[in-house]
Amino acid sequence: MPADLRILDLRKEFESHDGGATVVAVDDVTLEVEKGTLITLLGPSGCGKTTLLRMIAGFEEPTKGQIWFGDKRVDRLAPNLRDTAMVFQSYAIFPHLNVFENVAFGLRMKRLSKEQVAKQVNDVLELVGLGHLGHRQPSQLSGGQQQRVALARSIVMEPRLLLFDEPLSNLDAKLREQMRQEIRELQQRLGITSVYVTHDQIEAMSMSDLVVVMNAGRVEQVGTPLEIYARPVNRFVADFIGNANFVEAQVVDAERVRLGAAVLPLAEPTAVAVGGRVTVVVRPESLELGPAPAGGARGERYLSGRVTRATFLGSHAEYLVNVEGVGELQADVRNPVQLGLLQVGDEVTLTSGALHALPVG
Repeated sequence: MPADLRILDLRKEFESHDGGATVVAVDDVTLEVEKGTLITLLGPSGCGKTTLLRMIAGFEEPTKGQIWFGDKRVDRLAPNLRDTAMVFQSYAIFPHLNVFENVAFGLRMKRLSKEQVAKQVNDVLELVGLGHLGHRQPSQLSGGQQQRVALARSIVMEPRLLLFDEPLSNLDAKLREQMRQEIRELQQRLGITSVYVTHDQIEAMSMSDLVVVMNAGRVEQVGTPLEIYARPVNRFVADFIGNANFVEAQVVDAERVRLGAAVLPLAEPTAVAVGGRVTVVVRPESLELGPAPAGGARGERYLSGRVTRATFLGSHAEYLVNVEGVGELQADVRNPVQLGLLQVGDEVTLTSGALHALPVG
């Protein structure tokens, strides 16, 4: 069975405004998305993720490449012939129509009967928790309710692909968290293949089956949220997803590296020769802080350092530790109220689980 969405060598170039060289917004991207998958296009502003989404929808024409929905090539089709629906950042709901009529608009354009329209609209309003608000005007709704209207208007059309263009960026943090959970649960219940654009790594990690990390028009890595976080393929991905310390280390053997005076394990064996250099990704939450040993003893299984900054953030504390022979490392400690707070100047040891090594450069 072919993938629900296939993108083959897709490229988009724009003419520069000053008559100079063309700007490559999407640079020969190839992707496959299985049916029922929610895939997130994640990256900084200007990385090409929205341009890629717009080409899938038909709002932008590719410079070259192909887009397939199953066994049907669609990159030459008009947007209305592609069987997609998009949920926009700005909601894009009609201010002069009530909730029911907003959701019914597309169905009326398909000339469905009055009874069919009423049933499908009422069913989908119940699905998104707006069954009692069909008579309301958009101006009488909260931001979250307006976004639910936009979502209902999209899914009522039963599209093959559901496209999201940063739909939660206008909501406050608490409502954003609630809505991303609702969108994910709804997408899983309906089994609609979905492509979701965001620059918010938390959205991507919490909602996605697969994450596509993009940079300068190219795909840097495709993987599950766990793979992207735990096994980034390069420094850009490691730095963009979560917080990370980057430390140059020397290879002791295929499974261990030396950081300062400590020898620590790697999560996966490295192909770099013994004595060679690698860049090690050290996540702040993977570091455990303990008291300095009595008498100033040093050991190979842990790092030693001094706290240079302590920031209490309620659920966790962030420490900056100057480590001998390594430099400054950030370490995050959960539940600091129970464990007690360290102070600037405290001598500590740091231990870590298996580290992830990247090639130097």
